[in-house]
Amino acid sequence: MEDPAPASRAAALPAEGRCGYFVEKKRRFCRMVAAAGRRFCGEHAGAAEEENARKRILCPLDPKHTVYEDQLAKHLKKCNSREKPKPDFFIQDINAGLKDEMEIPEQLVPFSSLSEEQLENLIKKLRKASEGLNSTLEDHIMSHPALNDALNDPKNGDCAIKHLKQQVDGKHRKNNSVFERLQIDIQHLCLNRIPVLQEGRLPVVGIGKHLCGVATDLALRCLVETYAASFEERNEEPLAKRVKNDKTEKESNIPSEEGNEKNIQEMWTPVAGVVIALCCHHRCDWRHYVGKEYFKALGLGAVDFYYFQRMSSWATCGMRRTSLEASDITTKRKDDQNYDNEEHDDGGDRLTDGSTDGMPGILTAEEKKNIGHLCKLLIDQGRLQYLQQKGFNPALQYYTDPSVSLENVLLTAIPAHLSLQEATHK
Repeated sequence: MEDPAPASRAAALPAEGRCGYFVEKKRRFCRMVAAAGRRFCGEHAGAAEEENARKRILCPLDPKHTVYEDQLAKHLKKCNSREKPKPDFFIQDINAGLKDEMEIPEQLVPFSSLSEEQLENLIKKLRKASEGLNSTLEDHIMSHPALNDALNDPKNGDCAIKHLKQQVDGKHRKNNSVFERLQIDIQHLCLNRIPVLQEGRLPVVGIGKHLCGVATDLALRCLVETYAASFEERNEEPLAKRVKNDKTEKESNIPSEEGNEKNIQEMWTPVAGVVIALCCHHRCDWRHYVGKEYFKALGLGAVDFYYFQRMSSWATCGMRRTSLEASDITTKRKDDQNYDNEEHDDGGDRLTDGSTDGMPGILTAEEKKNIGHLCKLLIDQGRLQYLQQKGFNPALQYYTDPSVSLENVLLTAIPAHLSLQEATHK
């Protein structure tokens, strides 16, 4: 039985109030709103007879949209792509790290051009460097009470529940909470210049939901170097600590219930904790990576890092199902994959069953997956050591099931002295 022929252009009409321009490629009318009394939207106004005298050109700030040529000067003043004044908390490359032009060769051999011998040597290096690392992480899967009603709603199927778990942001906000959104690249963000933090000199907790690749390193440096260092440089006791110290002094005359119990002085830190959902290690960058010293101590350098970050994509890309499973994909699984890709690009070097992207077929799909996980673990280990050197007690753990997200590793860190106090009180 033949498929029904698509509706002809003559038989279809644009929706009321919508543009009358027929988009040949999509076989439908444009769905943009047309101005009152106009037949076409702004993008397709040139197609209208009454608009033929006016010419539309590409916006020089963003060629993704057009503008009337005779209104260009006016448009440039309000275009969303125009360069805006930099806020006080913008400092160019403050969290970028040091750039060593000599560390990375200008011409790196493309990953797909590596020989079998070169690939084997890389894998040997990886396995040697990762010897002794704990690849078995603790499961610490939690669920916020704000989600309970939605998760228990019988109307929500598996896909909806999975999506709810991925999009939990904002569902647990308190009515009296204050939120402020800063539109700035983390690379240039100076936290101690943000008014609310500057005025109150408050401790911060860094929370990141899937800070892809390099963004994790930029965020760590922003927190534990830029913000924390600002208090050390000024030798300033933060307001939160002074308030607590005043209270402690007033209570110091109250006798302890146990005479022999020693009071442990509570130390304050500008950064009270870090919680980051890790992902997209193939988007890391050697210049910004905080674990350079860790790699160098293992005899590894920028070139090794480049290939390891590319291989890290083997852990999640191109091996989600075997060829047998792929022949029986259901609509549900397609929806699942769409949710997986909402926040992450596949990137890296995509591998399909038993084959590589231009690479010799010397590894099975399972071996490639394990190697990808080793690459991720090694990169994350450098981050752990960096945090330890900065006075934190860091850890990696699984925060959700792989069926919800293949990128399911959480990086947490709290100041080491707080960990010590907690252990002392137990």
